[in-house]
Amino acid sequence: MTTEAPINQSVERAVQMLGFFTADEPELTLAQLTKRLGTSRATTHRYAMALRRVGLLRYDAGSGTHSLGPRIVELAATALSGLRIIRIAGPHMERLAAELNETVVLSIWDGDSPVVVRVDDNTDRVVHIVVRTGSRLARTSSAQGKVFLAFSEEGDALTAKEHGRIRQTGIAINTQNEDGIRAIATPIFQDRDCVAAMAVVGTIANLPAKESAPLCLRLRETADILSAELGFFSDQERSAS
Repeated sequence: MTTEAPINQSVERAVQMLGFFTADEPELTLAQLTKRLGTSRATTHRYAMALRRVGLLRYDAGSGTHSLGPRIVELAATALSGLRIIRIAGPHMERLAAELNETVVLSIWDGDSPVVVRVDDNTDRVVHIVVRTGSRLARTSSAQGKVFLAFSEEGDALTAKEHGRIRQTGIAINTQNEDGIRAIATPIFQDRDCVAAMAVVGTIANLPAKESAPLCLRLRETADILSAELGFFSDQERSAS
């Protein structure tokens, strides 16, 4: 008989506090942290000081705000370097970016939304889209987010038509008409799970709007090769073996 180790409340609260910082809210005051943590101001201050001592938080006295510290960057880099898929995807993404002359992005699902873990944008276009590693993408309104949802148990977050189309074609397209940006994404599988999404991001003028376009088929082909390298076998391959 095994029993789960008890959760250390201090560790849990510290991690919870770090999770309050987002790309939209990179700086938070002690009052904001206290309200979200649901503890006293003194308790929140104690946690903040402990995190500051180890470099996970930093404090700007001028603005009276906290933000994530430099140690977070080191830990993130270490975590990313340990992801096997990034190492395997690298050469494929480099070749695809050079071939298509577009920005190629790899994202993984963090439990709530896609997070960009690698970008190859060696494009010589006068206008190209810059995507930063570590960026968190929209859950339901990004091409990558739609891919993850379509190939998960959360597919009902999409319309039935969109869900079926993505499952059938293996392609999700998201267009931001106001910004003139289009993203085309496709899943990468390991075993039977969608473990990542690879996307081509560019302008509406350069990227097609149809899943059957040659660029989409090339993206799908690259993802299939990568999935095979990760050990994925299609249902047809499974039955043949």
